[in-house]
Amino acid sequence: MDIVRHLACFVAVAEELHFGDAAARLGMAQPPLSQRVRRLESELGVRLFDRSSRRVALTDAGRLLLPEAREIVARVERLPDLLAGTGGGGAATVRAGVPGDVGPAVLAALFAGFRAEHPGVRLVPAAMGTAAQVTALLDGTLDVGLVHHPVTIAGLGFGPVLVRHPGVRLAAGDELASWSAVHLADLAGRELVLVPREAEPGLHDETLAACRRNGFVPARIHPAADEGFALGLVLSGTAVAFGPPAETPGTVWRPLAGAPLAWRSSTAWRGEPGPHVTAFAALAVRVLREDAGMTDDGATPARRVAPRPATGFLA
Repeated sequence: MDIVRHLACFVAVAEELHFGDAAARLGMAQPPLSQRVRRLESELGVRLFDRSSRRVALTDAGRLLLPEAREIVARVERLPDLLAGTGGGGAATVRAGVPGDVGPAVLAALFAGFRAEHPGVRLVPAAMGTAAQVTALLDGTLDVGLVHHPVTIAGLGFGPVLVRHPGVRLAAGDELASWSAVHLADLAGRELVLVPREAEPGLHDETLAACRRNGFVPARIHPAADEGFALGLVLSGTAVAFGPPAETPGTVWRPLAGAPLAWRSSTAWRGEPGPHVTAFAALAVRVLREDAGMTDDGATPARRVAPRPATGFLA
């Protein structure tokens, strides 16, 4: 019996609690997945799941096996990195996922820094949203990721959580462009371009919740995963966008009064991280602090801004 593959199937079903969703995550059909789980139960002599037409639940034996199964699968997947450089002819590889909103300068510092510090390790980066990264980390097709929180999926480890307080990007002709800082309530009536929920569910929901708490209910949400498309919406005056400081002709960036938005990020991995994953995660924290201006979660004081002018414009 291919015990490792069967355990990987068991872990997927245990985390999804749905055979169809687990099969989709593993990229296989549902019948073979069910067969592998049954063979594992037969080999171990226990029932791992209570199955019914409405739900799938772990048995006591399944709950006991889950952490051990995760560790076994993770250890097997780390073997290539462990053996790299021992004369077997292979090179260690780190498959790293990063979100598209990090910014080219930060990504360049991260990728160049890792290659300079670890020339014998092949870095394979991929632009992926948090949802896709979580799936890839759990199914073993990604070694480490840079994710946006909150992430509520079990089975992952995380590095230090860092936070940034985005401002708002406006068309240069917007009346708010002459202000030194903008309150979220001042954006009332405007449309908002925001990362799609399917790519960043936690960040998307928390951003909109903070907007509502602070008096801004967007007239319309424009989902945009592509930076060029989002910029086009801002340049045209169609919508505003949130993000870090950026200098783009035709747009202006202004801080949000009181720093009402807190975007939290960290590195993530599955199981016990190997040495190269640990090195990438440590470098990512350093680059995000030094090049992206992010700070430890909760350590950034609210931005001090002048009171909102009575006329809506600076004198």
